[in-house]
Amino acid sequence: MINLDDPKKFRPLASQAHQVAMNMLRPISRKYDRAEHEYPTELDMLAAMIDGLSESGAAEGAGAAGVRRDESKDKPGVKNGSNLASVMSISEMCWGDVGLLLSMPRQGLGNSAIASVANDEQLERFEGVWAGMAITEPGTGSDSANIKTTATLDGDHYVINGEKIYVTSGDRADAIVVWATLDRDLGRAAIKSFVVPKGTPGMRVDRLEHKLGIRSSDTATIIFENCRVPAENLLGSPEIDTKAGFAGAMATFDNTRPLVASMAVGCAKASLDLTRELLEQAGVEIDYDRPAMVQSAAAARFLQMEADWEAARLLMMQAAWMADNRQPNSLEASMAKAKAGRVGSDITLGCVELAGSIGYSEAELLEKWARDSKILDIFEGTQQIQQLIVARRILGLSSAELK
Repeated sequence: MINLDDPKKFRPLASQAHQVAMNMLRPISRKYDRAEHEYPTELDMLAAMIDGLSESGAAEGAGAAGVRRDESKDKPGVKNGSNLASVMSISEMCWGDVGLLLSMPRQGLGNSAIASVANDEQLERFEGVWAGMAITEPGTGSDSANIKTTATLDGDHYVINGEKIYVTSGDRADAIVVWATLDRDLGRAAIKSFVVPKGTPGMRVDRLEHKLGIRSSDTATIIFENCRVPAENLLGSPEIDTKAGFAGAMATFDNTRPLVASMAVGCAKASLDLTRELLEQAGVEIDYDRPAMVQSAAAARFLQMEADWEAARLLMMQAAWMADNRQPNSLEASMAKAKAGRVGSDITLGCVELAGSIGYSEAELLEKWARDSKILDIFEGTQQIQQLIVARRILGLSSAELK
Protein backbone atom coordinates (compact mmCIF):
# COMPACT_ATOMS: atom_id res chain seq x y z
CA MET A 1 0.00 0.00 0.00
CA ILE A 2 1.30 3.46 -0.92
CA ASN A 3 0.93 6.18 1.68
CA LEU A 4 0.58 9.56 -0.02
CA ASP A 5 0.35 11.57 3.21
CA ASP A 6 3.15 13.91 4.29
CA PRO A 7 5.74 12.11 6.49
CA LYS A 8 4.64 12.47 10.12
CA LYS A 9 8.05 13.42 11.46
CA PHE A 10 8.21 16.50 9.19
CA ARG A 11 4.69 17.79 9.81
CA PRO A 12 5.73 19.93 12.83
CA LEU A 13 8.44 21.57 10.69
CA ALA A 14 5.96 22.24 7.87
CA SER A 15 3.49 23.66 10.38
CA GLN A 16 6.15 25.98 11.81
CA ALA A 17 7.06 27.13 8.29
CA HIS A 18 3.39 27.81 7.55
CA GLN A 19 3.08 29.94 10.66
CA VAL A 20 6.17 31.92 9.66
CA ALA A 21 4.74 32.41 6.18
CA MET A 22 1.40 33.59 7.51
CA ASN A 23 2.62 35.82 10.33
CA MET A 24 5.96 37.14 9.05
CA LEU A 25 6.10 36.92 5.25
CA ARG A 26 2.52 37.64 4.13
CA PRO A 27 2.28 40.94 6.07
CA ILE A 28 5.36 42.39 4.33
CA SER A 29 4.82 40.75 0.94
CA ARG A 30 3.27 43.74 -0.83
CA LYS A 31 5.68 46.18 0.84
CA TYR A 32 8.79 44.63 -0.70
CA ASP A 33 7.10 43.89 -4.00
CA ARG A 34 6.73 47.65 -4.38
CA ALA A 35 10.13 48.48 -2.85
CA GLU A 36 12.20 46.54 -5.38
CA HIS A 37 15.90 46.13 -4.49
CA GLU A 38 15.30 47.18 -0.88
CA TYR A 39 16.62 44.51 1.47
CA PRO A 40 13.91 43.01 3.73
CA THR A 41 15.55 43.61 7.11
CA GLU A 42 12.81 41.59 8.82
CA LEU A 43 14.45 38.47 7.40
CA ASP A 44 17.54 38.85 9.57
CA MET A 45 15.61 37.91 12.68
CA LEU A 46 13.94 35.02 10.88
CA ALA A 47 17.28 33.73 9.57
CA ALA A 48 18.76 33.85 13.08
CA MET A 49 15.78 31.89 14.39
CA ILE A 50 16.20 29.22 11.69
CA ASP A 51 19.92 29.00 12.42
CA GLY A 52 19.14 28.39 16.08
CA LEU A 53 16.60 25.70 15.29
CA SER A 54 19.00 24.00 12.88
CA GLU A 55 21.81 23.95 15.44
CA SER A 56 19.49 22.41 18.02
CA GLY A 57 18.27 19.82 15.50
CA ALA A 58 14.69 21.07 15.76
CA ALA A 59 14.58 22.21 12.14
CA GLU A 60 16.31 19.41 10.25
CA GLY A 61 16.25 20.13 6.54
CA ALA A 62 14.89 23.65 6.87
CA GLY A 63 17.66 25.06 4.71
CA ALA A 64 18.29 24.97 1.00
CA ALA A 65 21.16 22.49 1.21
CA GLY A 66 20.68 19.05 -0.27
CA VAL A 67 22.20 15.65 0.41
CA ARG A 68 25.23 14.32 -1.46
CA ARG A 69 24.71 10.99 -3.21
CA ASP A 70 28.10 9.60 -2.19
CA GLU A 71 27.29 9.71 1.50
CA SER A 72 26.24 6.66 3.42
CA LYS A 73 22.98 6.66 5.34
CA ASP A 74 24.91 5.17 8.24
CA LYS A 75 27.62 7.83 8.28
CA PRO A 76 27.61 9.80 11.54
CA GLY A 77 26.00 13.21 11.15
CA VAL A 78 24.12 12.31 7.95
CA LYS A 79 20.41 12.84 8.44
CA ASN A 80 18.08 10.97 6.13
CA GLY A 81 15.06 12.98 5.10
CA SER A 82 16.73 16.38 4.65
CA ASN A 83 15.48 16.83 1.10
CA LEU A 84 11.90 15.90 1.99
CA ALA A 85 12.00 18.26 4.95
CA SER A 86 13.37 21.02 2.73
CA VAL A 87 10.72 20.78 0.01
CA MET A 88 7.93 20.60 2.57
CA SER A 89 9.15 23.63 4.53
CA ILE A 90 10.04 25.67 1.44
CA SER A 91 6.63 25.09 -0.14
CA GLU A 92 5.02 26.38 3.05
CA MET A 93 7.31 29.42 3.11
CA CYS A 94 6.41 30.17 -0.51
CA TRP A 95 2.77 30.02 0.47
CA GLY A 96 3.80 33.26 2.15
CA ASP A 97 6.11 34.81 -0.47
CA VAL A 98 8.49 33.35 -3.06
CA GLY A 99 10.66 36.45 -3.38
CA LEU A 100 11.16 36.74 0.36
CA LEU A 101 12.08 33.04 0.58
CA LEU A 102 14.70 33.63 -2.12
CA SER A 103 15.98 36.59 -0.08
CA MET A 104 16.57 34.52 3.06
CA PRO A 105 20.18 34.79 4.30
CA ARG A 106 22.19 31.56 4.06
CA GLN A 107 19.44 29.83 2.09
CA GLY A 108 20.71 30.59 -1.44
CA LEU A 109 20.76 28.18 -4.36
CA GLY A 110 24.54 28.34 -4.16
CA ASN A 111 24.27 26.60 -0.80
CA SER A 112 22.75 23.60 -2.58
CA ALA A 113 25.68 23.61 -5.00
CA ILE A 114 28.10 23.54 -2.08
CA ALA A 115 26.19 20.71 -0.40
CA SER A 116 26.13 18.70 -3.63
CA VAL A 117 29.72 19.06 -4.82
CA ALA A 118 31.99 20.20 -1.94
CA ASN A 119 34.33 17.86 -0.10
CA ASP A 120 34.17 17.48 3.69
CA GLU A 121 36.78 20.19 4.35
CA GLN A 122 34.93 22.65 2.14
CA LEU A 123 31.59 21.84 3.73
CA GLU A 124 33.05 22.77 7.11
CA ARG A 125 34.85 25.86 5.80
CA PHE A 126 31.82 27.29 4.02
CA GLU A 127 29.32 26.44 6.72
CA GLY A 128 27.14 29.46 7.48
CA VAL A 129 28.06 31.25 4.24
CA TRP A 130 25.16 32.71 2.24
CA ALA A 131 25.92 31.67 -1.34
CA GLY A 132 24.26 32.77 -4.55
CA MET A 133 24.72 30.75 -7.73
CA ALA A 134 25.99 32.08 -11.07
CA ILE A 135 25.49 29.82 -14.07
CA THR A 136 23.56 31.70 -16.78
CA GLU A 137 25.50 33.80 -19.29
CA PRO A 138 24.58 36.09 -22.19
CA GLY A 139 24.05 33.94 -25.26
CA THR A 140 23.99 30.58 -23.49
CA GLY A 141 20.37 30.62 -22.34
CA SER A 142 19.47 27.25 -20.86
CA ASP A 143 22.52 25.50 -22.34
CA SER A 144 24.62 25.45 -19.17
CA ALA A 145 27.12 23.12 -20.84
CA ASN A 146 28.06 25.95 -23.22
CA ILE A 147 29.52 28.13 -20.45
CA LYS A 148 32.11 30.62 -21.73
CA THR A 149 33.41 31.95 -18.39
CA THR A 150 36.96 30.64 -17.93
CA ALA A 151 39.03 29.70 -14.89
CA THR A 152 42.77 29.49 -15.54
CA LEU A 153 45.14 28.02 -12.97
CA ASP A 154 47.90 30.47 -12.01
CA GLY A 155 50.05 29.15 -9.15
CA ASP A 156 47.79 28.51 -6.17
CA HIS A 157 44.92 30.60 -7.60
CA TYR A 158 42.41 30.35 -10.42
CA VAL A 159 41.87 33.47 -12.53
CA ILE A 160 38.22 33.83 -13.54
CA ASN A 161 37.03 35.89 -16.51
CA GLY A 162 33.49 36.19 -17.81
CA GLU A 163 29.99 37.57 -17.27
CA LYS A 164 27.08 36.02 -15.39
CA ILE A 165 23.47 37.21 -15.58
CA TYR A 166 20.32 36.63 -13.51
CA VAL A 167 22.24 35.79 -10.34
CA THR A 168 19.74 35.48 -7.49
CA SER A 169 21.00 37.31 -4.36
CA GLY A 170 24.02 38.34 -6.42
CA ASP A 171 24.41 41.62 -4.55
CA ARG A 172 23.38 40.48 -1.07
CA ALA A 173 25.02 37.07 -0.67
CA ASP A 174 28.30 36.52 1.19
CA ALA A 175 29.73 34.57 -1.75
CA ILE A 176 28.85 33.47 -5.26
CA VAL A 177 29.24 29.93 -6.59
CA VAL A 178 30.50 30.54 -10.12
CA TRP A 179 30.45 27.90 -12.84
CA ALA A 180 33.41 28.23 -15.21
CA THR A 181 35.33 26.04 -17.63
CA LEU A 182 38.93 24.97 -17.10
CA ASP A 183 39.33 24.16 -20.80
CA ARG A 184 36.80 25.12 -23.48
CA ASP A 185 38.13 22.44 -25.83
CA LEU A 186 37.10 19.68 -23.39
CA GLY A 187 33.46 20.77 -23.33
CA ARG A 188 31.16 20.19 -20.39
CA ALA A 189 33.58 17.83 -18.60
CA ALA A 190 35.86 20.79 -17.82
CA ILE A 191 33.16 22.89 -16.14
CA LYS A 192 33.75 23.35 -12.41
CA SER A 193 32.27 25.50 -9.67
CA PHE A 194 34.16 28.03 -7.53
CA VAL A 195 33.20 29.83 -4.35
CA VAL A 196 34.05 33.51 -4.82
CA PRO A 197 33.65 35.59 -1.62
CA LYS A 198 31.96 38.98 -1.85
CA GLY A 199 34.47 41.77 -2.25
CA THR A 200 37.03 39.66 -4.11
CA PRO A 201 39.03 41.99 -6.43
CA GLY A 202 37.98 41.53 -10.04
CA MET A 203 34.35 40.63 -9.22
CA ARG A 204 31.78 43.41 -9.47
CA VAL A 205 28.01 43.69 -9.63
CA ASP A 206 27.29 45.46 -12.92
CA ARG A 207 23.56 46.03 -12.40
CA LEU A 208 20.41 44.83 -10.66
CA GLU A 209 17.52 43.73 -12.84
CA HIS A 210 14.00 45.18 -12.74
CA LYS A 211 11.67 42.19 -12.94
CA LEU A 212 8.08 41.08 -13.49
CA GLY A 213 7.95 39.08 -10.25
CA ILE A 214 9.93 38.05 -7.14
CA ARG A 215 10.78 41.75 -6.90
CA SER A 216 11.87 41.51 -3.26
CA SER A 217 14.72 39.22 -4.39
CA ASP A 218 17.72 40.95 -5.97
CA THR A 219 18.82 39.59 -9.35
CA ALA A 220 22.25 40.74 -10.50
CA THR A 221 24.59 40.79 -13.45
CA ILE A 222 28.14 40.09 -12.27
CA ILE A 223 31.36 40.74 -14.19
CA PHE A 224 34.58 38.81 -13.51
CA GLU A 225 37.77 40.45 -14.75
CA ASN A 226 40.99 38.66 -13.80
CA CYS A 227 39.30 37.64 -10.55
CA ARG A 228 41.78 35.60 -8.51
CA VAL A 229 40.27 32.84 -6.37
CA PRO A 230 42.25 30.45 -4.13
CA ALA A 231 42.59 27.01 -5.71
CA GLU A 232 41.02 25.38 -2.63
CA ASN A 233 37.78 27.24 -3.46
CA LEU A 234 37.19 24.96 -6.44
CA LEU A 235 34.37 22.73 -5.20
CA GLY A 236 35.11 19.03 -5.27
CA SER A 237 37.89 17.58 -7.39
CA PRO A 238 39.93 19.74 -9.80
CA GLU A 239 40.51 16.70 -12.02
CA ILE A 240 38.77 16.75 -15.42
CA ASP A 241 36.94 13.45 -15.91
CA THR A 242 35.61 13.25 -19.45
CA LYS A 243 33.56 10.18 -18.51
CA ALA A 244 31.81 11.96 -15.64
CA GLY A 245 31.05 14.88 -17.92
CA PHE A 246 28.76 17.49 -16.41
CA ALA A 247 28.28 15.49 -13.21
CA GLY A 248 28.96 18.30 -10.75
CA ALA A 249 26.38 20.62 -12.27
CA MET A 250 23.83 17.83 -12.69
CA ALA A 251 24.21 16.78 -9.05
CA THR A 252 23.44 20.38 -8.12
CA PHE A 253 20.41 20.52 -10.39
CA ASP A 254 19.12 17.20 -9.04
CA ASN A 255 19.00 18.92 -5.64
CA THR A 256 17.76 22.36 -6.67
CA ARG A 257 15.06 21.41 -9.18
CA PRO A 258 12.84 19.75 -6.56
CA LEU A 259 13.36 22.88 -4.44
CA VAL A 260 12.14 25.09 -7.28
CA ALA A 261 9.22 22.71 -7.78
CA SER A 262 8.38 23.15 -4.11
CA MET A 263 8.36 26.94 -4.56
CA ALA A 264 5.85 26.59 -7.40
CA VAL A 265 3.74 24.19 -5.34
CA GLY A 266 3.65 26.62 -2.42
CA CYS A 267 2.80 29.67 -4.52
CA ALA A 268 0.05 27.79 -6.36
CA LYS A 269 -1.39 26.54 -3.07
CA ALA A 270 -1.63 30.12 -1.81
CA SER A 271 -3.63 31.06 -4.91
CA LEU A 272 -5.92 28.05 -4.58
CA ASP A 273 -6.63 28.69 -0.91
CA LEU A 274 -7.55 32.33 -1.44
CA THR A 275 -9.58 31.61 -4.59
CA ARG A 276 -11.60 28.95 -2.77
CA GLU A 277 -12.50 31.54 -0.13
CA LEU A 278 -13.47 34.12 -2.75
CA LEU A 279 -15.61 31.63 -4.65
CA GLU A 280 -17.40 30.59 -1.48
CA GLN A 281 -18.08 34.24 -0.64
CA ALA A 282 -19.56 34.62 -4.13
CA GLY A 283 -21.86 31.64 -3.55
CA VAL A 284 -19.96 29.18 -5.76
CA GLU A 285 -20.10 25.70 -4.21
CA ILE A 286 -17.21 23.31 -4.79
CA ASP A 287 -18.50 19.79 -4.18
CA TYR A 288 -15.90 17.02 -4.03
CA ASP A 289 -18.61 14.33 -4.03
CA ARG A 290 -20.04 15.23 -7.44
CA PRO A 291 -18.50 15.02 -10.91
CA ALA A 292 -17.10 18.30 -12.21
CA MET A 293 -19.38 18.13 -15.27
CA VAL A 294 -22.52 18.67 -13.17
CA GLN A 295 -21.07 21.64 -11.26
CA SER A 296 -20.61 25.26 -12.27
CA ALA A 297 -17.86 26.14 -14.74
CA ALA A 298 -15.94 27.94 -11.98
CA ALA A 299 -16.13 24.92 -9.66
CA ALA A 300 -15.09 22.54 -12.45
CA ARG A 301 -12.10 24.73 -13.32
CA PHE A 302 -11.08 24.91 -9.69
CA LEU A 303 -11.25 21.12 -9.27
CA GLN A 304 -9.04 20.64 -12.35
CA MET A 305 -6.45 23.06 -11.01
CA GLU A 306 -6.42 21.27 -7.65
CA ALA A 307 -5.83 17.94 -9.42
CA ASP A 308 -2.90 19.43 -11.35
CA TRP A 309 -1.51 20.86 -8.12
CA GLU A 310 -1.67 17.47 -6.39
CA ALA A 311 0.17 15.81 -9.27
CA ALA A 312 2.95 18.42 -9.05
CA ARG A 313 3.20 18.00 -5.27
CA LEU A 314 3.54 14.23 -5.50
CA LEU A 315 6.26 14.46 -8.17
CA MET A 316 8.12 16.93 -5.97
CA MET A 317 7.89 14.59 -2.98
CA GLN A 318 9.06 11.62 -5.05
CA ALA A 319 12.16 13.45 -6.34
CA ALA A 320 13.08 14.57 -2.82
CA TRP A 321 12.49 11.12 -1.34
CA MET A 322 14.77 9.54 -3.94
CA ALA A 323 17.52 12.06 -3.15
CA ASP A 324 17.23 11.23 0.54
CA ASN A 325 17.58 7.54 -0.24
CA ARG A 326 20.62 8.06 -2.51
CA GLN A 327 18.74 6.97 -5.60
CA PRO A 328 19.50 8.66 -8.95
CA ASN A 329 16.71 11.17 -9.40
CA SER A 330 17.69 13.23 -12.44
CA LEU A 331 14.59 12.09 -14.35
CA GLU A 332 12.26 12.64 -11.41
CA ALA A 333 13.81 16.01 -10.52
CA SER A 334 13.22 17.27 -14.06
CA MET A 335 9.70 15.83 -14.14
CA ALA A 336 8.87 17.58 -10.86
CA LYS A 337 10.34 20.88 -12.04
CA ALA A 338 8.58 20.69 -15.42
CA LYS A 339 5.17 19.78 -13.97
CA ALA A 340 5.26 22.19 -11.03
CA GLY A 341 6.64 25.07 -13.09
CA ARG A 342 3.96 24.73 -15.74
CA VAL A 343 0.95 24.12 -13.50
CA GLY A 344 2.17 26.78 -11.06
CA SER A 345 1.80 29.42 -13.78
CA ASP A 346 -1.45 27.90 -15.04
CA ILE A 347 -2.97 27.79 -11.57
CA THR A 348 -2.00 31.30 -10.47
CA LEU A 349 -3.23 32.80 -13.75
CA GLY A 350 -6.36 30.65 -13.56
CA CYS A 351 -7.08 31.96 -10.08
CA VAL A 352 -6.71 35.54 -11.31
CA GLU A 353 -9.26 34.74 -14.01
CA LEU A 354 -11.72 33.10 -11.63
CA ALA A 355 -11.50 36.02 -9.20
CA GLY A 356 -12.18 38.57 -11.94
CA SER A 357 -11.52 42.20 -11.06
CA ILE A 358 -10.41 41.25 -7.54
CA GLY A 359 -7.80 38.93 -8.99
CA TYR A 360 -6.44 41.54 -11.39
CA SER A 361 -6.25 44.36 -8.86
CA GLU A 362 -3.93 44.88 -5.90
CA ALA A 363 -6.85 44.35 -3.52
CA GLU A 364 -5.52 40.80 -3.06
CA LEU A 365 -2.17 39.11 -3.68
CA LEU A 366 -3.46 36.93 -6.55
CA GLU A 367 -1.96 39.15 -9.26
CA LYS A 368 1.38 39.16 -7.44
CA TRP A 369 1.45 35.38 -7.17
CA ALA A 370 0.73 35.14 -10.90
CA ARG A 371 3.75 37.37 -11.57
CA ASP A 372 5.98 35.56 -9.08
CA SER A 373 5.17 32.07 -10.34
CA LYS A 374 6.34 32.62 -13.92
CA ILE A 375 10.03 32.62 -13.00
CA LEU A 376 9.61 29.19 -11.41
CA ASP A 377 8.87 27.79 -14.87
CA ILE A 378 12.05 29.40 -16.23
CA PHE A 379 15.03 29.39 -13.86
CA GLU A 380 16.99 26.25 -12.95
CA GLY A 381 16.19 25.04 -16.48
CA THR A 382 13.23 26.11 -18.61
CA GLN A 383 10.15 24.01 -19.29
CA GLN A 384 11.57 23.03 -22.68
CA ILE A 385 14.92 21.96 -21.22
CA GLN A 386 13.22 19.82 -18.58
CA GLN A 387 11.13 18.06 -21.22
CA LEU A 388 14.28 17.44 -23.24
CA ILE A 389 16.03 15.92 -20.20
CA VAL A 390 13.00 13.74 -19.46
CA ALA A 391 12.93 12.51 -23.07
CA ARG A 392 16.64 11.66 -22.99
CA ARG A 393 16.28 9.70 -19.74
CA ILE A 394 13.24 7.76 -20.92
CA LEU A 395 14.66 6.99 -24.37
CA GLY A 396 18.18 6.32 -23.07
CA LEU A 397 19.75 8.86 -25.40
CA SER A 398 22.67 11.19 -24.77
CA SER A 399 22.62 14.96 -25.17
CA ALA A 400 24.49 14.54 -28.45
CA GLU A 401 21.90 12.07 -29.74
CA LEU A 402 18.84 14.12 -28.75
CA LYS A 403 19.17 17.90 -28.96
